Amino acid sequence: MNNYPIVWVFGDHLSVTNPALLTYPDAPAIYVWDEDMLHRNQLSLKRIVFVYECLLELPVVIRKGNTADVLTEFAVEHNSSTIVSVKSISPRFQHHCQSLSKKGLTLELLTPKPFVSYSGKRDLKRASRYWRQIQSYAFQYTE
Repeated sequence: MNNYPIVWVFGDHLSVTNPALLTYPDAPAIYVWDEDMLHRNQLSLKRIVFVYECLLELPVVIRKGNTADVLTEFAVEHNSSTIVSVKSISPRFQHHCQSLSKKGLTLELLTPKPFVSYSGKRDLKRASRYWRQIQSYAFQYTE
């Protein structure tokens, strides 16, 4: 295996300004539709369409399956042992990172510029709940 990384684009950073894509513009990049999440109907059809439309703007391969398994296969395909992504507060992201570490892969997690400056408890069960918590912070003027 070489040290040239692959980039894992996670659902929290579906943007051309994703720090992992910008830091490693020539690295193979992937997004994984997590099969478990899809089967448990944790995403609405509107959310799936939104994510897909975002992905069409990004230089990523799109695959479906168990996230850790798919990322491991993608790393092997590209003769890599390093996965670069952007830190996320998502419990699901943390779970995937633990699974990848157990598989012996090296994770390089970049710190994104915060969307808002908020230090309270976050309700991450639904995007709408989270948005209600941080909405007033999101529209504050910053330089």
